Amino acid sequence: MTTKQSNNKRIKILALLISAILFLLACGCGFLVFSIFSFAQAPLEPGAGQTEFTIRPGQGLKTIARHLEQDRLISSQLYFTLFAKFKRVDKRLQAGEYEVSASQTPSQMLDTFVKGRVKLYRITLPEGVNMNEIAAVLEKAGFCEKNNFLDLCQDRSFIQSLGIKSITLEGYLFPDTYFFPKHSPCKKIITAMVEHFKLIFTQAWQDRAAELKLSVHDIVTLASIIEKETGDATERPLIASVFHNRLAKNMRLESDPTVIYGIKDFDGNIKRKHLKTVTPYNTYQIRGLPMGPIANPGAASLAAALYPAQTQYLFFVSKKDTTHKFSRTIQEHNRAVRKYQLKKR
Repeated sequence: MTTKQSNNKRIKILALLISAILFLLACGCGFLVFSIFSFAQAPLEPGAGQTEFTIRPGQGLKTIARHLEQDRLISSQLYFTLFAKFKRVDKRLQAGEYEVSASQTPSQMLDTFVKGRVKLYRITLPEGVNMNEIAAVLEKAGFCEKNNFLDLCQDRSFIQSLGIKSITLEGYLFPDTYFFPKHSPCKKIITAMVEHFKLIFTQAWQDRAAELKLSVHDIVTLASIIEKETGDATERPLIASVFHNRLAKNMRLESDPTVIYGIKDFDGNIKRKHLKTVTPYNTYQIRGLPMGPIANPGAASLAAALYPAQTQYLFFVSKKDTTHKFSRTIQEHNRAVRKYQLKKR
């Protein structure tokens, strides 16, 4: 065999060897890719319940994958890491608190983390709560520190940035059920409530306020009084009619809830001295509306303030069953007071 033939033979053997290696590498890579994608589509434990899993700010993919494996949510941190890199989302996992389950596929879990579908906590604010009460609810739920919340609600620059023409956000924190992630910034929570108010108070309502020659702030203030005056939703338009009629006649509104709002550390017992103390909220002493809302009214009270019932009522008195007796004259009113308050016929 000549030298040339020998070299050709060696080249053929080397080519075959390289081909075999490349084939084995291709098979290995194919098997690895198949294994990774099989892993990504197979839950570790079908039927498993949900558990909380937290990604902390600054945590990298490898740490997250290790914790997932330690918590028995996935079977392989290596495969999870490789799958995330293959999907090119390895740097897009968002910090937060999640509810996940071993019954989910790793692919579904990864999608949850990338889209930031964090666990949400429910907060319900009843109609008629004021800023202090909202602050207490949020603090108890572990969101905003009470004083921080109240400071923001009285921060003129922040209020202005929200497009609200008022010195506080009282009245504009719309009462409803909200869902927020844990550790949501206080500003974000307040902004969500104000934006909800703006969504409810439509342009049609703004136009209606202008027809009544009242500002949005006036309507919100009036609605807050209506909200606090009755526990019966059907009475709101009637209550509204009384206040509109009194305003038209330049009569004092004489609303106890406004007096109470102006009392610091109110103990639950309104006294004669309270009624005689002049404050920007004491409608027994001042004419017209108080300086601002006394609570955060719901949509029904806002609607009542804008569209009151058409009546000649000027007075109402509690029947002590959440409803009221309405009267047109002081004589009728005095009789109602004797009947329902003094229990005299």
